[in-house]
Amino acid sequence: MNNPFNRRRFLRHNTMGIGSLALGWLLNRDKLLANPSTDPRVQRSFDLAPKQPHHTPKAQAMISLFMHGGPSHMDLTDPKPELTRLDGKEYTEDIHYSFANEASRKLFGSPWKFRRHGQCGMDFSELLPHTAAIADDLCLIRSMHTGHNGHEVSIRYMNAGVPGVTGRPSLGAWLTYGLGSGSDELPAYMVLTDPGGHPVDGVHNWSNGFLPSLFQGTVLRAKEPRIFNLDAPAHLQGQAQRNYLDFLGQINSGHLGQRPGEHSLEARIASYELAARMQTAAKEALDIRRESGGTKKLYGIDQKETHEYGTRCLIARRLVERGVRFVQLFLNGQPWDNHENLHNALPGVCRRTDKPAAALVTDLKQRGLLDTTVVHWGGEIGRLPVVQSRSRPGRDHNGQGFSTWLAGGGFKTGTVYGETDEVGHRAVVNKVTANDYQATLLHLFGLDHNGLIFHQGARQQKLTNDRQARVVTDILA
Repeated sequence: MNNPFNRRRFLRHNTMGIGSLALGWLLNRDKLLANPSTDPRVQRSFDLAPKQPHHTPKAQAMISLFMHGGPSHMDLTDPKPELTRLDGKEYTEDIHYSFANEASRKLFGSPWKFRRHGQCGMDFSELLPHTAAIADDLCLIRSMHTGHNGHEVSIRYMNAGVPGVTGRPSLGAWLTYGLGSGSDELPAYMVLTDPGGHPVDGVHNWSNGFLPSLFQGTVLRAKEPRIFNLDAPAHLQGQAQRNYLDFLGQINSGHLGQRPGEHSLEARIASYELAARMQTAAKEALDIRRESGGTKKLYGIDQKETHEYGTRCLIARRLVERGVRFVQLFLNGQPWDNHENLHNALPGVCRRTDKPAAALVTDLKQRGLLDTTVVHWGGEIGRLPVVQSRSRPGRDHNGQGFSTWLAGGGFKTGTVYGETDEVGHRAVVNKVTANDYQATLLHLFGLDHNGLIFHQGARQQKLTNDRQARVVTDILA
């Protein structure tokens, strides 16, 4: 027997009928109607023109010296006399090991001595003499926390706002999306990689994620020439190239006009136009030959151990000086991941990076650029207070508490913020999560982390992704 009142018949008889109108009226009266969609109905156009921030910014540019692998904070930036006193004793607290087969519960005191530096009296290890010399310019956070001990999960949390998730935009992509570029002749977001290869997690470190590809980091080659094909072939130079580019621009504009809202096409056209303008500007920005001998010596370019990293730090300064918004420097792999041979491995990576990093802060300050440029130094995790690989002592991963330092751009100088426990295992005072760090950075750039939004379909995407985050006002000048 046929159902006399099926779904199709119900909809036909009741759509726009008195029953449905009454239902709508009742739902509206009781405020039960769905909220209107916040997804914009008009296709947006994206470019790198300077954008108006939410409030007056202090920072205009940022250089991130990312230290993949997890620098050992209790050996570098966070002295623990109690750990030294308890060296070799059994540790009774719960520990999450990354390598259970290497697990140990013996506490491992730092082999290196600490002392106070600067008028602020900030403690640094003897492994960081040059960083110690700029103590009065630094804001040292000793209570960073990701809550995860793995590399990739914490890298993505620190860099893209959500632990472990791929496909999200990096911090540099968000900044250039929110603020645009300070230069129309250079990319807004540039990445300086290591001659030895890419860092752990590769391109995810500078990905545009779901943002238009216009906001992805532009990777410079680690060796000269850092950008291929900046010069046109001889037969296309001069007016011939200009005519060719004008003709190409007409074709592209017509093609785009028939396809409004095609963000990948917009980004590609913008990239072609930027590449043409870069022919002169990029070569000049990347050429350090005209820098003074004193400047090169400051960065350690005259020394074998610091030559390569010092050169990249100097290039980073030249880029922000010319309007680049965000610059990232990476090391090959994860050289701070010292599971063993800490006695040799840690001093080695410190010798390579300490002098150039300190020189960058000093040079920016001398040129009047530090007030508006944030310099970041730090990794994704720290290390555990117990020994690993007893034959060649090292330390395992620790995302429960570690250190990072920041300088310039509105951060309070000569300041130590937060504490780990007596052996350096966990952040226990003024914990700073990766999302707190991101919210604070955006604030200094004039951006509200809850107001910097990208509409991905019907979803509002943010760097902090609606996770709990605070602006750490205590570390702001």
